[in-house]
Amino acid sequence: MESTHISALQTKHAGIDRQLRDEQARPAPDAARIQRLKRAKLRIKEEMALH
Repeated sequence: MESTHISALQTKHAGIDRQLRDEQARPAPDAARIQRLKRAKLRIKEEMALH
């Protein structure tokens, strides 16, 4: 079951990473959105490190 949880976290992390890259590639990226995405990505990475 834990591997399923880790897998779900990895999938979320990859999705956020994709959104972050897309936002940064825009002509006028939204700095607030980038910060939110980075924080969410970090929270997931920290949770993965605990398991």
